[in-house]
Amino acid sequence: MTDTTVAGAAAVPGSEPPSGDVPVIAAGNAPAFPGRRRTPLLRGRGLTGLILVAAVIVAGVAAPLLAPYAPEEQIRNANLLGPSWQHLLGTDEVNRDVLSRTLYGIRVDALIVFIAVPAGAVLGSLAGVVSSQFAVADVVTQRVFDVLLAFPALILAIGLTAVTGPGAVPIGVVVVALELPLFGRLVRTATLAVRELPFVRAAEAMGAPRSWVLRRHVLPNVAEPVLVQLALSMSGAVFIDSAMNFIGIGVRPPTPSLGSVLAASVANLHSNPMYAVGPLIVIAVLVLGCQLIAQALTADRRRAGA
Repeated sequence: MTDTTVAGAAAVPGSEPPSGDVPVIAAGNAPAFPGRRRTPLLRGRGLTGLILVAAVIVAGVAAPLLAPYAPEEQIRNANLLGPSWQHLLGTDEVNRDVLSRTLYGIRVDALIVFIAVPAGAVLGSLAGVVSSQFAVADVVTQRVFDVLLAFPALILAIGLTAVTGPGAVPIGVVVVALELPLFGRLVRTATLAVRELPFVRAAEAMGAPRSWVLRRHVLPNVAEPVLVQLALSMSGAVFIDSAMNFIGIGVRPPTPSLGSVLAASVANLHSNPMYAVGPLIVIAVLVLGCQLIAQALTADRRRAGA
């Protein structure tokens, strides 16, 4: 019997390397994620997306410095004024500066999106890993995911706010509930697929504990699709957050949000056409930035697998 060479299989703590005529399972096309240093977000579309998202976040964080007025300040004799050097986006129906409210609205919306989506990703990923390892847990989690996916986002949001009342917390809960099944099923599917690869089978054949194989081989190779879905989910969460605020079941007034500013502009576009421009640009830039990041990560995965 001819000896074969181990390709890419990591040594298992407490196990002896194979010797003599014992055949070793070759790693084959083992994903190279753990040992590679790729920077898809520092070039091309990825860099552009990062810059766009960072610009919006910086504008929101620096709102107290950038905004010419407080978001709730009512300015004398400034009802529905058009754009000017004093009010770049004009004023609203109750004499407040639209630019200031847009900048402060970024803070509220970004806080919800960038906390709720990662929280949903972490909880969903944990559920997916557990589901892939235990049959009973798999049945239970899949049925829970079916229930969550049965409700459209706005129907779930309306039902929740009917119980708790409007606010930022219900928006966050809705976003988390929508992300749970997406990440749960993604991680479950990816984990089951990686477990069948030769280098994972080799580690199991050498007596590696399940937890070690999961931590050393499976989870690092599941991380890439999770990152892609995270970027996509953030762009979707921007729409969900804005829609809930637009129809009045989100953040309570007078606290500004992009959706509420956009909703208030609908009835006053004839007086101040620039009223809606600010929140629309911010929403578009956020979504575009997240989409570009997702595209860069996806293209990098395709190149790695080619």
